[in-house]
Amino acid sequence: MFKYQWDWGIILSEVPGTDGEYYYQWLIKGFELTLSVALSAWILALILGAIIGTARTAPSKWLSWPATIYVEVFRNIPLLAQLFFWFFALPELLPTAAGDWMKQRMPYPEFIIGTLGLGLFTAARVAEQVRTGILALPRGQKNAGLAMGFTLTQTYRYVLLPNAFRIIIPPLTSEFMNMFKNSAVTYGIGLTELYFQLRQITGDYAPGNIIEVTAYVTLIYLVMAFIVNRGMAWVERKVAIPGTIGGKR
Repeated sequence: MFKYQWDWGIILSEVPGTDGEYYYQWLIKGFELTLSVALSAWILALILGAIIGTARTAPSKWLSWPATIYVEVFRNIPLLAQLFFWFFALPELLPTAAGDWMKQRMPYPEFIIGTLGLGLFTAARVAEQVRTGILALPRGQKNAGLAMGFTLTQTYRYVLLPNAFRIIIPPLTSEFMNMFKNSAVTYGIGLTELYFQLRQITGDYAPGNIIEVTAYVTLIYLVMAFIVNRGMAWVERKVAIPGTIGGKR
């Protein structure tokens, strides 16, 4: 009968064929890349999602229609397919000089494309949250802002968006947590983030210790998710609107 050989100290072992590198160093590098690409993509998604979500509620069809098309396209195409398009297909569709630059001279192409693809994908989801938050506000808030002499743009900036963001923090928390989980998909274009390191270690170097390495990586993801959850919960308490769900009366 086969008996599994447990070795929880595997990550402290030196990687065969390397110049003094250890498995834990690979996991740390993967964690750093996961953190970097997730946070960078989240900044892009938050800014772009706020713009697109706002545009979807605008009275002008010239703003709302393109925003709606963006959301429907990016939200309904699998993330991995989008990453493959940006990384492998787009350089072939661009003029030769631009395509060659992307393929040969772009600095950190996996990181840049991974951040771009993840950010654009999540922006569509954030846009829906922002749109829902704006539409959930009483119509009187918009009318009051206009009655005070604000332009429509100022009404969105100073009245609608601040209140909308305060009530959509819970769903935004889920999107923020999903960002760290979805970053694992970037391994498909060669970004050496945490999941890539897991596949590399358990596939090529330590396949006999897949349970231990997977457990360590899972723990790292859990810690990241917990920190994000608690951090966003703190923000939610600080900005909750009195009289609403989660707000103090």
